Amino acid sequence: METRKEIKILIWIAVIFGVAFFLPIESARFNTAIAATFDLVKWYAREHVVLCLLPAFFIAGVISIFVSQGSVLRYFGANAKKWLAYTVAAVSGTILAVCSCTILPLFSSIHKRGAGLGPAIAFLYSGPAINILAIILTARILGFEMGVARTVGAVAFSVIIGVSMSLIYRKEESVKREEQMNIQLPPEKRPMWQTSFHFFTLVLILVFANWGAPSSGDTSSTWYYIWAYKWYITGFFSLFLGFSLIYILKIKWQWVLYAAIATVLSAILATNLIENQKLGPLVPMLVGIASLSIITLFDKKDEDNKEWTISTWGFAKQILPLLAIGVITAGFLLGSTHDGKTIAGVIPNEWISALVGGNSIFSNLFASIVGAFMYFATLTEVPILQGLIASGMGKGPALALLLAGPSLSLPNMLVIRGVIGTQKTVVYVLLVVVMATISGLIYGGLF
Repeated sequence: METRKEIKILIWIAVIFGVAFFLPIESARFNTAIAATFDLVKWYAREHVVLCLLPAFFIAGVISIFVSQGSVLRYFGANAKKWLAYTVAAVSGTILAVCSCTILPLFSSIHKRGAGLGPAIAFLYSGPAINILAIILTARILGFEMGVARTVGAVAFSVIIGVSMSLIYRKEESVKREEQMNIQLPPEKRPMWQTSFHFFTLVLILVFANWGAPSSGDTSSTWYYIWAYKWYITGFFSLFLGFSLIYILKIKWQWVLYAAIATVLSAILATNLIENQKLGPLVPMLVGIASLSIITLFDKKDEDNKEWTISTWGFAKQILPLLAIGVITAGFLLGSTHDGKTIAGVIPNEWISALVGGNSIFSNLFASIVGAFMYFATLTEVPILQGLIASGMGKGPALALLLAGPSLSLPNMLVIRGVIGTQKTVVYVLLVVVMATISGLIYGGLF
């Protein structure tokens, strides 16, 4: 046994030495891919972690601690009415407006609370896929028919993929149904409206804090005005959060007031001291999150308040390392594309554009696979596709990428594997890729 351990160590040393020995630092493409990796990591950390993931972890914590198991089982459980479970799951994306990574802690929460595999998977897919903002942007930039096709495809996908997963693993679901029938659920700790109020307040803060900029030249639409005043809107819903902390969670009003004052002061200081408009909002968001964590951790009235933050930290520990690995890998292989700039990865972008022209089975399949592994932040898939279509990408592969890309990514897959296992993750990814390919072929044939 000791010998095998030493041989493994020797193999690892040999592998690391070989990588170092043959490291192609003289290759321009390799160096560009390294630059793309760091660029994507930096952009992801600045644009996505603080404003997107950290609030999402707290929302997941709400589901884990405050949403009773009975409520989850009623709407998503193995014994829930199928039409209700899949309807709620399929339209969830219109409310959440999140990306493939931000949905992960929410999916993990409802899965741990006993949601059936089918509805949970439908929720996992629909969260990023039916993002109402992205669909509107798709229709405006890529054409009305593309927007409609994306909407119909995403809703249908979420239900079909969820039902398929449920049927494939029907034996496990049958066991889960029997177990849930015998569960003795404790009485609700608070009225459902209070938990819903707290949950949706956090969701609205997440949505408006991440409201995307309008297309260039747009200065008169509702979208533009919401974007221009999004931090005032976010601040407005933060007042509701303060009310919820005091009235629903019963935290001392003095503590909530101190947290609010610290957040407001940090916002004022950031506005005056930080010239970068994108970095400025990160300061009050971090201060607000830190303040919320402190006042809940030290609350003595209700143990659930402390558990909320501990649960949030648990999701962060589980998900962030896997996301980091995925983002680094995706950046190195596929490059970094954001804010109008593109840095190529090891795989040249020209190869991708050349491989997804026309409407063949291969081009649609290839677009689906690339979309599945590539990371798209919310709304970024539309300008990326606009550039690819201008370079010769077919309409069918474009739709295939739209249906596979936003809901999947390499970082996303790594985390899903940790929640439902390798086999179920592979089946889920294959279902998305195959259905996206078929949809692309049909759409490309029609248009």
